[in-house]
Amino acid sequence: MVSNETRFLHAIEMGLGAWQWGDRMVWQYGQGYNDDDIHQAFLTATGEGIRFIDTAEVYGSGRSERLAGKFLKEAEQPILIATKFFPMPWRLTRNSIPAALKASLERLQLEIVDLYQIHWPTPLLSIEHMMEGMIECVNRGWTRTVGVSNFNQTQMIRAYSTLERNSISLAANQVHYSLLHRDPEKNGLMVRCKELGVRLIAYSPLEMGLLTGKYTSKNPPPGNRGGRYANLLNKIEPLLKLMNEIGQEHGGKSNSQVALNWVICKDALPIPGAKNAAQALQNAGALGWRLTEEEVAKLDAASDKIVQ
Repeated sequence: MVSNETRFLHAIEMGLGAWQWGDRMVWQYGQGYNDDDIHQAFLTATGEGIRFIDTAEVYGSGRSERLAGKFLKEAEQPILIATKFFPMPWRLTRNSIPAALKASLERLQLEIVDLYQIHWPTPLLSIEHMMEGMIECVNRGWTRTVGVSNFNQTQMIRAYSTLERNSISLAANQVHYSLLHRDPEKNGLMVRCKELGVRLIAYSPLEMGLLTGKYTSKNPPPGNRGGRYANLLNKIEPLLKLMNEIGQEHGGKSNSQVALNWVICKDALPIPGAKNAAQALQNAGALGWRLTEEEVAKLDAASDKIVQ
């Protein structure tokens, strides 16, 4: 059952992920793109109807939140914003969660966020205590809804139950999900989310650029992404070819747009990142049309040959 508080997440087909905003380690921020490029990505995405932005306190060591806050001040339309609490090893009590959200709100220049999420589970702080901290955030009026990220079924149910006892719904579980990473679909997490009315938010829905078709084993992505995906790059050509063929059947849709539409057809909410206006415009082209059930099945089969 979807609660009234969390219903807005189920009405959103796609959002904008802000991991790349300020991140140097994975995305090489400052090399090939800068704050102006990110600003143009924001303007393009919101101009194309994207109304949900997902950031986190650790993205760019807070820069992502600061940029989002700056851009939100200029937005002509209401934009929903989500951010996350990262369980640093020194954050050992539930009180660290509202304290972290207060700092995030200052960077975002907001009084309240629409969704606050636990970024990762941690053995240092029980899920029940984390949810008590999230309940405090709701009670203080600092977040409208509560979510988790990277939680497995058991962890999610513990979070759900703790919140439920306090008449608060678990709004979302944000996990890695794409044509090349289908664990949530295959381990039962996706089905359980639907049963509980929890929105599954899919991060890395383009698998860090691999599903765009612009990278090959001879032209790997820069930085540590190249090493991370070395094995996959040798296997994905048949899938990329099929995606291209399906895209042509829909009026010339790109591989990126097919990959994102596939996630939408699975009833998950993709949050692709964008470093610039061109990427934001490309992502937006995944909206307004649908793959057929037969096309989804073909993509599933091609994916199964690459990742089990």
